[in-house]
Amino acid sequence: MAPSKEVSTSSNAIAGIDADQTLKAAKALLAHMKKTSSEKANTAGKKNLLASPDDETSTDELPIWLNLTTKRHIVESNRKSLKPGKIVLPHSLNTDPAVTICLISADPQRAYKNLIASEEFPEEWRKRVTRVVDVSKLKSKFKTYEELRKLFAEHDVFLGDSRIINRLPKVLGKTFYKTTAKRPIPVDIQKRVPKVDGKKVKHVKGGDHINICTPKELAAEIAKAVGTALVNLTPSTSTAIRIGYAGWTAQQIADNANTVASTLVEKYVPQKWQNVRSIYIKGPETAALPVWLTDELWLEEKDIVANGEETKSLMNTEKANIGKKRKSLDGPEETAPAPKKVKKAKVPKLSESSEDKLAQEIAERKSKLKKQKAAAKKALEV
Repeated sequence: MAPSKEVSTSSNAIAGIDADQTLKAAKALLAHMKKTSSEKANTAGKKNLLASPDDETSTDELPIWLNLTTKRHIVESNRKSLKPGKIVLPHSLNTDPAVTICLISADPQRAYKNLIASEEFPEEWRKRVTRVVDVSKLKSKFKTYEELRKLFAEHDVFLGDSRIINRLPKVLGKTFYKTTAKRPIPVDIQKRVPKVDGKKVKHVKGGDHINICTPKELAAEIAKAVGTALVNLTPSTSTAIRIGYAGWTAQQIADNANTVASTLVEKYVPQKWQNVRSIYIKGPETAALPVWLTDELWLEEKDIVANGEETKSLMNTEKANIGKKRKSLDGPEETAPAPKKVKKAKVPKLSESSEDKLAQEIAERKSKLKKQKAAAKKALEV
């Protein structure tokens, strides 16, 4: 992966992930994380006896992230709705057979509980799905922060019906969404709509009709979602996805990174590879190691100004933001308008009769004061 020395103006550039480069980056990242962990263990002081075992995370459980940056924002105009998605990985993120699952469904929850209790539902997944709750019961039963924290701690994986997945951030709050560790993964548990003449048949709403899939289809959706990578798009130029753990091999990290990067670009990024700026992999406290960097800085040729034409282009198009009457820089200059004079408040003039009257009143007051002073002086002498 050699960095480009010149800006490419080809609008049809097709790019892809180099598997060798990803493997090299994965090996270097894992080696660095293990080295850093051993150094911390050697230099660590006394162990905190009051610390909870849940607060201590081993090096093997540290997550590995894939960061993708784009040239332009992924906004809602590009994606009709920034709905969470999932990417199936070659190596599952959850392989523990004792993992507990909480399914958040649409109303009514009894219909989905009956599906899991059905004989057609696999026994191995029935043991893992420890709770089924719909949105209405979720709002009424888990109102306080303590109750949400308890629900968060009781289950390892949370699955959300794709029909109500966008309503969950408001219901679950920062307890679930301040990190990406246990954010609900969307699952499609609706009834599979058949096609007639190549068109989907509309679902009948109302009455006793419940839009629900079969037990086997529900089990397949749960098995598919448990080990997938969660995609949470935001209206920005950066997206981070968890692809593995520090205890994995470099080949496993590289396989997941290649799959996530390719699927993310092809399915979620507008303009696909032309809009991708860079792809990195990193740990929680490590530097980001590059996997792929673009050779194009812009999406279209019109965004690039050739050498020697930059000044001319700016002179012809840019306008000084001084006033409406200000012309472009290449036109004749205008003198700045003279500052307006500030008018002083006018003092009303008194007429001659008013002046005489005022002078007479002043004279009377002075004479009155003289008489009072004289009377006071005589009183003191006596």
